[in-house]
Formats: sequence, C-alpha cells, structure tokens
Amino acid sequence: MSTTFEIKVPDIGNVHDVDVVAVEVQTGDVIELDQTLITLETDKASMDVPASVAGTVQQVHLKVGDKVNEGSLIVTVLVSKEEAATPAPVAEPTPAPAPVEEVKAVEVAAPAPKPEIPPAPLSKGGEAKGKAHASPAVRLFARELGVDISQISQGNGRKGRILKDDVKAYVKKALTEGITVTGGAALPKIAVPDFTAFGEIEVQPLSKINKLTGQHMTSVWLNLPMVTYHDEADITDMEAFRVALNGEKNNTVKYTGLLFIMKALAAAMQQFPRFNSSLSSDGASLIFKKYLNIGIAVDTPNGLVVPVVRDVPNKSIKQLALEIGEKSEKARAGKLTAADMQGGCMSISSLGGIGGKAFTPIVNAPEVAILGVTKSSIQPVWNGHEFAPRLMLPLDLTYDHRVIDGAEGARFMEALKYYLSDVRRLLV
Repeated sequence: MSTTFEIKVPDIGNVHDVDVVAVEVQTGDVIELDQTLITLETDKASMDVPASVAGTVQQVHLKVGDKVNEGSLIVTVLVSKEEAATPAPVAEPTPAPAPVEEVKAVEVAAPAPKPEIPPAPLSKGGEAKGKAHASPAVRLFARELGVDISQISQGNGRKGRILKDDVKAYVKKALTEGITVTGGAALPKIAVPDFTAFGEIEVQPLSKINKLTGQHMTSVWLNLPMVTYHDEADITDMEAFRVALNGEKNNTVKYTGLLFIMKALAAAMQQFPRFNSSLSSDGASLIFKKYLNIGIAVDTPNGLVVPVVRDVPNKSIKQLALEIGEKSEKARAGKLTAADMQGGCMSISSLGGIGGKAFTPIVNAPEVAILGVTKSSIQPVWNGHEFAPRLMLPLDLTYDHRVIDGAEGARFMEALKYYLSDVRRLLV
C-alpha cells in the first residue's frame, strides 16, 4: 500500500519571501531520505532543503525564481504505507557552499521612486536665488559625488557657506527619500570599459548575498558618520595565561586569544551600554538591548561568514572555545543556518592570523560599533625605568558618531585595554 506525503519548507530562521535558486528533482524521480530537493538563497546564506521521506516524486510545486516561506509546498511524494506512518523529522535547511564570498548583510529595501528635488527658488529675473557659496575643495567634493551644488540653497558654514557635511546631507536625503539629484545621479557611476579589448575575460554573476552586501555597505558608508579609533593593548600577561592553559595536562580545548577578546569586549559593553544599542529608524531614540551577543567573522573556503555567539557574559572561556570551534566547523562545511547569523549586538573582525597593523572595519548597522583586530607583536615599552619587551595587540574600533562621541569611544577603548591587560579583572 502507498500513500501521498507533502514535503513543505521547514523553519528557515524568521525570513520571508526566500528565493528558490535551484530545483534538484522532477516528477517521477525516486528520492531518498535527506536528498536535496531545492536550494534557497536568503540575504545571509544559501540553504539546501532535504527530503523528510523517501519515495517517488508525484509533483513538483516550485520552480527556480519562485519565492517561498515556511510551510510552502515543495513536492508531493508517493511513499509506502510504512514510511508514511513514521515520516522522518523535518530536517533543518543546510546552507550550500556559495561560489562567491558571503558576508553578513541586512537586506535594505529599495526606496520607492519620488519626484526630483525642485530647483532652487527663482528670483524675479528668472535666475536662481543667490549663488552657492563654497570653497573650491567643497565644489570638487560635490562634483565627485555628482551633486549640482547650486541645488543646495543654504549651508551651515559662516554666512551660509556650504560645507562638505552639507553636501553629504544632501546626498543622504536623496538616497533615503528616493529622490533624484538634479545635475547628475545620486552617485556618479563608474565607467566600465570593454575588457575583452585587452584579453580574455570570465564573467561571474554576483549572488543575491553579494548584491545585498554591496547595497548594505554602501548605505552604511553614506548614512553613518563613522569614526575609527586606533590603539594597542598590552596582552603579555594574557598570552602567558593562554599558553599555560593550553599546556595543562589532559587539556582537550584549544584556547585562542579571540576568546579573551570576546570576554573583555562583553565586559566593556556592559560598562558602556551605548555600545550595545541601536538607533531607531527615525533617529529619534536609542534601543538598548538587555542581551549581549557577539558576531565573529570566520574565514571559510567559500568566503566570509559571521556566526553569532549568544549570551557571551554568562559563558566561561571553555564554553566559548567549544561553541566557536563547533560554529567554525559548521561554517567551513557550509552548514550554518540563517538563525546562526542573526541577533548580533557587536561584531569582531580579526585579521590577527594573517597580519597587518591597522584597518578600518565598517560598522554592520544596525549595530553601532565593530572591533577590528590585527596581528600582535613584541615592542619595546617604557615602564618608567627602562624599555621592556611587551606583546602589543593593535585594536581598531569603528563606531557610529551619531550614537557614540569621541570621548566615550576613547573611554570604551581604555576599558577594553584594561580588561585585556589583566584578564583576572574579568572575574571581579
């Protein structure tokens, strides 16, 4: 005896209208348990949806390009009576390896088109009212952004002089309100030549993830007044403690410097709650979070992904080590789910295993700050009597200047350095 069984889209991490990028079965196929039926692509990852039963495909209800949600019908399968009576539990969708780099991104809805900005008011003579007063440097800056500076009727400088901030505000308004900047596009497009004139080329389309990442990073760069604060932390004692832990007999956990940085960062965020907040969409209030999760960038053969470690303050160094090891392994195997990369309060972008002395990480809005880490090195440090060799760790803190001012950013960095210089303080 046989019966039919419907396989539907399982829980995909509170995301909606997910694109179907591949359908791996067709009517008449005999499928096995856990065989991939379709591949979905969200703004965070590509995911394979496996079969929850084995049998013969009677009908495929989806095609490439469709958008689905949790519960959408994928296929109808003819199964034996025994298999239908005890169907396998619905498996979580498994991320498929992506051909191009993946980064954490938040989908930014495209603004609806609106009318062009009206030109500057005209005087009785039919000419624009007043001439735009700006320095040559500001005029050059406006031209580089494709802005007709005459459309900015009033500046915030002395006697109404137009400043660079006025140009930025004009572009921001154009992007956020979906209006067209008269005199050119909101941003000038870069001319791309015909590269085939110079030799052989290969064109690889960007995935949805790459496109959304580019949109998000561009939006962040134009909308957030970001400041990056560079400093160094003395981690000589922390490194000695880390090495001692790894050298203990019967130790089965690998302790890395990142674990201590996470704990120190969490302690500093608790001390300075603005770093664990987000600005409301209207920019009129701050949303303070009572939880504290940290995103960690993981380098994989398929690109960069950022799994989120939850409840960092209440986990031990050993618990963090085991969790990061597990999530890093899932990331490299392409098995992270969308839920694994959601809910971050602040992110860490570490290049310590590669090199470098400093860089400027971009805030992953709606988070308000991101910590960059590069490779530590032994440096001579004056202790009041002599130069002594100390292990110094470069830190790069980028923050949203609308939420965090320079003084608070500097105090936060000092607190972070304080905890890293002696990790015993994290126990107090």
